[in-house]
Amino acid sequence: MSRRRLYPERPLVGVGVLIREGDRYLLVRRAAEPDAGLWSIPGGLVEVGEGVKEAAVREAREETGLEVEILDLLGVVDKIVRDEGGRIRFHFVILDYLAEVRGGRLRASSDALEARWVRREELPQYRMSPTLVELLRRMGLYPKCES
Repeated sequence: MSRRRLYPERPLVGVGVLIREGDRYLLVRRAAEPDAGLWSIPGGLVEVGEGVKEAAVREAREETGLEVEILDLLGVVDKIVRDEGGRIRFHFVILDYLAEVRGGRLRASSDALEARWVRREELPQYRMSPTLVELLRRMGLYPKCES
């Protein structure tokens, strides 16, 4: 029985993986909601009996074809999306990790429309999910908003 992502009864635990290779970072363009069509990082839900780091490595491999090594926990993000009536449409608690490539060959899976290596200075050119922009700002990889 799969977990209910749309209008869940409780928050779902997920992982995100910011994959670094030298001065480049891997972005994937999401195929599914939430944030379909926007650029983000590989990730998905933690499976029952799976540790969060294991889930991060698995999701990176499934979505990108790359074998990665988890380096650090970058933070925890609440992804709460409401519908027009104010009901909770999606609710994820996401643990974001930093990882580096250890093997494999880059290929976008069915979960991702595209996968692309992007240099830090190119990041603002991509239409990214709000949670990714927040993560990159916290890391100092994305310009702050001008006030």
